[in-house]
Amino acid sequence: MHTLKPMLAAAAVVFIWSGWITLSRYGVHSSLEPADITLLRYWTALVVVAPLALRYPWRAHPLHRYLVLGLGVGFPYTMLSFYGLRVVRAAHAGVLVNGMLPVLGALAAWFLFRQRIGVHRYAAIGLIFLANGVMAGGRVLSPDRLAGVFILLAAACCYTLHMTAIRLWRMDWRDVIVVVPVVNVVLFTPLWFVLPSSLGGASLHDMAVQAVYQGVIVNVLALTAVAYAIRYLGTITVALFMSFVPVTTALLAWILLGEAPSGWETAGIVGCSLGLTLYAWEPGRPPGRAARESRDGAGQGGG
Repeated sequence: MHTLKPMLAAAAVVFIWSGWITLSRYGVHSSLEPADITLLRYWTALVVVAPLALRYPWRAHPLHRYLVLGLGVGFPYTMLSFYGLRVVRAAHAGVLVNGMLPVLGALAAWFLFRQRIGVHRYAAIGLIFLANGVMAGGRVLSPDRLAGVFILLAAACCYTLHMTAIRLWRMDWRDVIVVVPVVNVVLFTPLWFVLPSSLGGASLHDMAVQAVYQGVIVNVLALTAVAYAIRYLGTITVALFMSFVPVTTALLAWILLGEAPSGWETAGIVGCSLGLTLYAWEPGRPPGRAARESRDGAGQGGG
């Protein structure tokens, strides 16, 4: 039961992140440019957490830790995601970014934390990876979309760095919600002036929707939940939850954007569900041991 709250936090992130991908897909096809959405995201988040930022102990960690933590889920991640979403459907973007997280998270946990998990969990990771590949289908690898594919895979690598930093350096939600907006406002604002922008001609409705969802719901609430879940569940388990984002994204894209799921996407949804069920299965393990293992090597190595 002590893992129930972290698991609920991870589940909440799945739905928030699905909404983020769907809303971003809509946003990059509105009057706003990717740089505009990014600027609104981090400035709004900074305004919300300003009281915490003013009291934050900035000498607690060296500069490079703040940069890895902040930029991993910062403007390199968002800009890559936004440009990828211009050429790749929302459901496929969820596959390419979030579907890769279990694999990348497992690699990070193995090399940095000497993580060992049960054989059935490696099988679950493989099944989820395969299911995400099925969801993507052959169309996502067509020549006109390959650039978007590589851009989104780069975004997945950025996000893995962010999650690994939380685990490796034992940072919590307070670090995340302060460091991410501060680092990105300082570094991205000068870049915004030289990037394509249409902020001056955008509607107040579009700006308000992106600012509230991107800056508050995603950059404050979701990142808080991610940091909390990683602290108690570990990187692999949280990455497994995030790999379910393509499923909920496909459903939201169908409802909100009219991007109906194909037969392959439906098969991938079923495969993801089976993989998550297999990963959560504890075949004959004592509760104490199961809980220890579910934390992805919390007592091993640096995490």
